[in-house]
Amino acid sequence: MKVACEDLGLKFISVGAPDPTSDVGVAGAQQFILEKVPTWIEEYGKNSAFFATNDSLQEPLVRRVAELGAIYIEPAYASPILGYPGALGVKFEESDKGDWPKLLKKVEDAVIEAGGVGRMATWAYSYAYSCVVGLGEHAKMVIEGKSELLNKDDILDALNKGTPGSEWNSSYYVDADDVARKNFMLIYQDTYVFGKGYLKLTSEIVPEKYYDKNIGKK
Repeated sequence: MKVACEDLGLKFISVGAPDPTSDVGVAGAQQFILEKVPTWIEEYGKNSAFFATNDSLQEPLVRRVAELGAIYIEPAYASPILGYPGALGVKFEESDKGDWPKLLKKVEDAVIEAGGVGRMATWAYSYAYSCVVGLGEHAKMVIEGKSELLNKDDILDALNKGTPGSEWNSSYYVDADDVARKNFMLIYQDTYVFGKGYLKLTSEIVPEKYYDKNIGKK
């Protein structure tokens, strides 16, 4: 990420936050984010794009980014129901369960109301849900002889079928010996920007240089 930012003319900044499993707990870690984000935005500007790697930090991060008009890339465990509902006061009904377009629409309405159009994003379907539905469909197709177990295109087709409107892409995991493991796929869903739609990231070709495990160390 750091090298890609340099190539794109962006400034990459990495900062630490308290571990929610440490003595400060979730509340302490969240308070840290609530207190520090305004300082960071003041220092780096409203066009700073924030991303946190811990699920517990998503809600306070969304709240501050929405309040102060910065950019929120997407939740670490990308889903419209992570961080956004608590931060923006989104309420779901029992009938909303499993209806991801409806869930997405409710969150999108809240983001738009908060002034986050084009500046906040997510995956339209949660990763956990997508894998259960998509891989279940893939298993069914394999059993019926209509798909091959380790065929990447067949797996992506099954994921796409379970998440209409979205798109998926993947690459094979490359181990420490530089061997691409055909039974270990790294998958990602297209990013949905509230008020704008999908970014079509799954159509982007990642330059080979970013697959070098030593990138950034040279």
